[in-house]
Amino acid sequence: MIVVGTADFELYHGVVAELRDRGVEFTTIEPGDDLPEGATVLVTAEDEEWAPEGVDVVRAPPDDPRRAVEEVVAILRGNEGRTVVGIDPGERPGIAVLAGDTVVAAFQVPAAEAAAEVRREVEDAVDPVVRIGDGARLVGTRIIDALADVPVELVDETGTTPYLGTGARGMGDVLAAVNIARMEGEAIETRDVTPTAGELQRIKDRSREASETNRAIDEELARKVAVGELSMDEALAEHLGDGDEAADG
Repeated sequence: MIVVGTADFELYHGVVAELRDRGVEFTTIEPGDDLPEGATVLVTAEDEEWAPEGVDVVRAPPDDPRRAVEEVVAILRGNEGRTVVGIDPGERPGIAVLAGDTVVAAFQVPAAEAAAEVRREVEDAVDPVVRIGDGARLVGTRIIDALADVPVELVDETGTTPYLGTGARGMGDVLAAVNIARMEGEAIETRDVTPTAGELQRIKDRSREASETNRAIDEELARKVAVGELSMDEALAEHLGDGDEAADG
């Protein structure tokens, strides 16, 4: 049985909400009270000096109740299962975090935030691995390069996106990430990708759409965006600056 006992009001509600969202049964007590019969895990705050015997104690940080609940779930599973993160790359990559066969977290974030999100998920894991689909080459390469010190496998993502029935719209990238996480891939440290003419043109088209003056960046800037040397905003600013200089001249 999971027991939540803390005087930290905000942490209490965060942990309870996370447990309810996962459908995990629990009970609550006041700090210092006797634990109920059958208690196996106690969740309390980091700064509460309470260590009853006979149970695993999870000390939750005040700003991250989800992490504490994931630790609780891992204890209940017997700490079995390697942490595997699957990524379906794209403009908004799907990210799935698995512990063994269990999906413990899922996200869909802008491409620029994907590597940081993955790092948070593997930060305290023992022997984690990240598996990323081989599609969306340019985005995927930037994510791989940003995870240089994390074990990464490149996975053939053919057939990983499932059919989505009624009410499942928008879940495809995350479900694909789950499937990618469950497939072994080829260990990779970097991926040398030369942008194709079509990929550069798509970047230039996107820059025109993002520009307030309806101006597309040139091919040199598009190439820098493609390989991650510049963000789209940085490329647009540089392009507009060059245009202003040309107009002044």
